[in-house]
Amino acid sequence: MSYVDEVLAELIKKNPGEPEFHQAATEVLNSLKPIIEKDERYQKAGLLERLVEPERVIMFRVPWVDDAGKVHVNKGYRVQFSSAIGPYKGGLRLHPTVNLGVIKFLGFEQIFKNSLTGLPIGGGKGGSDFDPKGKSDNEIMRFCQSFMTELYKYIGADVDVPAGDIGVGGREIGFLYGQYKRITGKYEGVLTGKGLTYGGSLARTEATGFGLVYIVDEMLKAAGKSIKDQVITISGSGNVAIYACQKAQELGGKVVTMSDSNGWVYDKDGIDLALVKEIKEVKRGRIKEYAEAKPGVEYHEGKGVWSVKCDIALPCATQNELLADDAKMLVANGCYAVGEGANMPSSLEAIDIFLENKILFAPAKAANAGGVATSALEMSQNSQRLSWTFEEVDAKLHDIMVNIYKEMSEAAKEYGYENNFVVGANIAGFKKVAEAMLAQGIC
Repeated sequence: MSYVDEVLAELIKKNPGEPEFHQAATEVLNSLKPIIEKDERYQKAGLLERLVEPERVIMFRVPWVDDAGKVHVNKGYRVQFSSAIGPYKGGLRLHPTVNLGVIKFLGFEQIFKNSLTGLPIGGGKGGSDFDPKGKSDNEIMRFCQSFMTELYKYIGADVDVPAGDIGVGGREIGFLYGQYKRITGKYEGVLTGKGLTYGGSLARTEATGFGLVYIVDEMLKAAGKSIKDQVITISGSGNVAIYACQKAQELGGKVVTMSDSNGWVYDKDGIDLALVKEIKEVKRGRIKEYAEAKPGVEYHEGKGVWSVKCDIALPCATQNELLADDAKMLVANGCYAVGEGANMPSSLEAIDIFLENKILFAPAKAANAGGVATSALEMSQNSQRLSWTFEEVDAKLHDIMVNIYKEMSEAAKEYGYENNFVVGANIAGFKKVAEAMLAQGIC
C-alpha cells in the first residue's frame, strides 16, 4: 500500500460518517501521488498525516430567541485547518445541511484554494445548521450575535478571518461584525465581505462569480476558443451564479438556465439578469417567480439544469449537485467546458467522465478562488487603512485568476498530466503549503 493510500485509509477510519470530507481528501491526495512519490521528505515528516488533520476544531451551541419568544439551539462550528502560509481564512455557512464533515471538507479544500491565490492566507471554514430562510431580520441578528459571542474568542485580524458563504451575506456579516466590535472593543479587519461604510471592499460581492468566468475564459483562450456566442448553463441563483451570469453575458455568452433548491428555469432567449437580481437580491424570492414574470420561460421542479444542451456548464449551487448521469448528459449534448463555481459541485465519478472525454474542466479550488482572493485584498486594504476603486480590485482579481490558470496548467504539464487541471491545481496548491510546513518543523 502506498503512503497516500495508507493516509486515506487511516483518515476514513478516524473520521467515520463524514463522506464529504472523505471525498475531498480522496480527490486531493490521489492527485498528489506524482509529487508525493518523488520526494521522500513528505513521508519522513508525516506531512500528509498532519495536512489532513485540522489544527483546531471548535464546536459550540448557539442559543437564540425567535420573535415569538421561543428559545432555539443550533450547532456552531469553526475548523481552523492550516495556518502554514498565513492566518486561517474561509467562510461561514448557515444551512440546515451543515455538520462537522461538511465544514471539514470545506476547510480542507480552502487550504489549497487559498494557496493558489498566491496570497498569504491559510485554510479554515465554519458555520451552523441554522437556516436563515424565512427568518426576520431581528431573528437573524439575535442568532448572529449569539454565534459571535462564542466565536470571537478564536478569531482575529492576524489569527483567523472568516467571511460569508451560503446563507451569510452582507446583512449577516454586519450583525457578526457589530457583535465582535461590541465584545472586544476592536475595530479591525476580522471579517471580510463587510459593508463599504465600515471597511468592505468594492468588487467583493462580484468576486467569486467574476473570478470563475475569468479563469474559464483563460482556459478557453488557451484551447483556441472563446465565451462569445456560446450557450452557457448555470446552476444556482445566489451570489456566485448571479455574477458569473453577469460576467459571462458581458463577454458575449448566452446564459439560459438558473436554479434554486426548489427547481430551475430555462430561458431560450437568455437570462434577464435584472429580473433575477430583483427576485433574489431584493425580494429574497424563489426562482419560480422568474418564469411567472417572463412569458415563454420554462420552470421545472427539482433537478435538471444539466439536461439542457449547452457549450459551457457552470455549476454554482452546492456540493455534489452534478453527478455521473449529469456529466454523461452534458457530454452527450456537446458540452466542451465546465467551470466549478461552487465548492466541490461535481462528484468524483462526474469528474472522471469529464476527464475521460477531454472536457476542459476547471476544478473548484481554482475556479472558485476569486472570492477568497478578493477577501484577502480586503484584508490588505483594512491593514493599510485604504480603499481601492472597483477597477483596481477587479484588475487585481483578474490577474490572480489568470495566474491561477497558469500555475495549475504548468504543474499539470510538469508531472505529465497536460490539461488535467484537477491534478495541476492540487499540486500547485500543495507545493507552497508543503514547503512551508517542512520549513516550520513538526508543529
